[in-house]
Amino acid sequence: MIISVASGKGGTGKTLIATSLALALKDKGAVTLLDCDAEEPNDHIYIKPESSSSEPVSIPVPSVDEAKCTGCGVCSDVCVFNAIAVVAGKVLVFNELCHGCGACAYLCPAGAISEVPHELGVLEEGKVEGMRFFDGVLTIGQPMAPPIIREVRKKSDGDGITIIDASPGTSCPVVEAVRESDFCLLVTEPTPFGLNDLRLAVETVRALGLAHGVIINRAGVGDDRTEEFCRGEGIPILMTIPLDERIARTYSRGTPLIEALPEYRPQFLEMYDRIREMVNERSSST
Repeated sequence: MIISVASGKGGTGKTLIATSLALALKDKGAVTLLDCDAEEPNDHIYIKPESSSSEPVSIPVPSVDEAKCTGCGVCSDVCVFNAIAVVAGKVLVFNELCHGCGACAYLCPAGAISEVPHELGVLEEGKVEGMRFFDGVLTIGQPMAPPIIREVRKKSDGDGITIIDASPGTSCPVVEAVRESDFCLLVTEPTPFGLNDLRLAVETVRALGLAHGVIINRAGVGDDRTEEFCRGEGIPILMTIPLDERIARTYSRGTPLIEALPEYRPQFLEMYDRIREMVNERSSST
């Protein structure tokens, strides 16, 4: 089973939930935690894995042989990402915009374009108490996280439980991280900003056809409009975590929630059982 953890905005507690759920489940079977927030991965701060390997992540970008190039402009015309421009018969390549689709090299009538690897970041692997852990780290200055997220997602163990910690928001990196999940946990906070961004997150997961539920973190800091929204939309609220100074102190020290406050462990296990029941019910009805 693949459970992704997402949120419409940053700072709602995705990492708190993803790491706690993974650690709570690690004794129930094979668990893999994937940190797909490639721009700012921080799950490792809390689970403290033993690093075992690191490998670069690259995409193919065009390399132009000026001796063969005729400056015809076909490459520029077919590039929908504006990664190639032809100026005064000379081809200019902008690697940061290239998505590695290969159309320019395939359609170049002069055969002047080949592809070379362009490194975007690294994929890191580690283990902690039998649990597998992977994260992707986007190189500073590189704008595209989805290729790294795709490589991290390939490490999902189809026979066990995979927990995916997505980046905040509803943009392309989030879609790449949560798509094809069996269930998506949406973490929010009961504030006007939290509710606004929760609405956007719900629209996104519904467009992707994903089963989903909500966790309300820092309950008590706002009002009950988030709960009213969930009831009106028929979205299950799977857990409510109060605004608690103990949790804030625990989090700031890099200690997992269920280790510092073990009374939360049964709640995460109960939530997983509810998620499994909902996923099974959905599977049987389709």
